[in-house]
Amino acid sequence: MQAIVMQIVGGKFTNKVMGMVTGNLIFAAIIFIFRQPASLTPSLIIGAVLCSVFWGIGQILQVCSFDLLGVSMAMPINTAEQLIGTILFGVFYFHEWHTTRQYLFGIVAILLIIVGVIVISIRGKDSGSVSPQDFLNGIVVVSVSSAGLVGYAVIPRIFGLNGWDMLLPQAIAMWLVISGIVSRVRDNYMWRVKSWHNIITGFCFGIANLTMLLSNELNGVSIGYTLSQMNVVVSTIGGIVILHEHAGEQHRKLITGLFLIIGGAIFIGLTK
Repeated sequence: MQAIVMQIVGGKFTNKVMGMVTGNLIFAAIIFIFRQPASLTPSLIIGAVLCSVFWGIGQILQVCSFDLLGVSMAMPINTAEQLIGTILFGVFYFHEWHTTRQYLFGIVAILLIIVGVIVISIRGKDSGSVSPQDFLNGIVVVSVSSAGLVGYAVIPRIFGLNGWDMLLPQAIAMWLVISGIVSRVRDNYMWRVKSWHNIITGFCFGIANLTMLLSNELNGVSIGYTLSQMNVVVSTIGGIVILHEHAGEQHRKLITGLFLIIGGAIFIGLTK
């Protein structure tokens, strides 16, 4: 729901991301009251900072892609690219697949996800208000965003960090990274009223972030992150129904591509 709430609240992309990291910081501080990390180790601090830098780049570009492509088109493409990236990390870096069955299901999953992205990306005659230039720019922006968000997903596993311990240091680093980036944007209006309104999106993100970190620990990156990204169902359908994005033939392409991506996620689940 984060992407939907963000677009409903509105504001410049700088308002959206500043509100989100502020809300996430408040959420993490509340959790910290009830559960503190055992110790602030160098690995925890370095991992939190690196994770936040990758996330900051990925998140800002993701929000920009919403304005270029719309939530219902940007989110499925962004999610699919992230899934492919985290699957490849899980297989080749973390060695999470060992059997022929796992590789077979995994390859089928990747193919379904790729076909889903292609279906969503094909522009029809009724592609709505997305101009050809915005479409091309949006694809580039969303792809770079995906690379940043893959880094955000895998770094906690690389450093062997606990999701609960990671929460507040990561939230602080995210706030500092986003503040630093946004402050350099001309006419950023970073503390206008829309930034405060967007704090609610930060609470949505905080809940999602915590469950994603815990899921990656329990299930491994290739499965845990895949399951956490099924929010794309809500984002895509919400973009169409609530935000009234796209129409006619484009609806059918979005829904078809979405189901292909979900099918890929199901096959990833079968690799467990």
